Amino acid sequence: MTGGLRFDLRLLSRNPPDCNTKMGHFQNEKEIEAVVRGFESCSTQAGDFKHRDHLTVGVWYLRHSTPEQAFQRMCAGLLRFLDQHGVGRTKYDERLTMKWIKAIQKTMEEINSDLSLLQVTNLVIDRLGDSRVVVDLSSSELNL
Repeated sequence: MTGGLRFDLRLLSRNPPDCNTKMGHFQNEKEIEAVVRGFESCSTQAGDFKHRDHLTVGVWYLRHSTPEQAFQRMCAGLLRFLDQHGVGRTKYDERLTMKWIKAIQKTMEEINSDLSLLQVTNLVIDRLGDSRVVVDLSSSELNL
């Protein structure tokens, strides 16, 4: 496959989740807001900020701003988070952050726009929640 957003489809679920019963899914929007607040304030411990939380913040940012703004907020937030917790910036990869923001954006575009933040976040977690999912973008797609 050349160009385009690609996923390792063996790791993605195409079935919509039952948002109230899947392990690791949110039960209400206050839980989502708490993840975002913990990330932005750096009150979440570094070891407690998992892949699901990265996805959650990405969905929140994309729902509340443009894709470019979401990317910028995520980058700034990740660097602030790393600095606050004394984790070296070598763990940060801007291209990887861009790939994940684009993957979240693409997934959100495939979802009914009338769904709530809770439903969208849980669907994104269901589809992209395995951090082993291979996300590949052509260099032309790295521009928002």
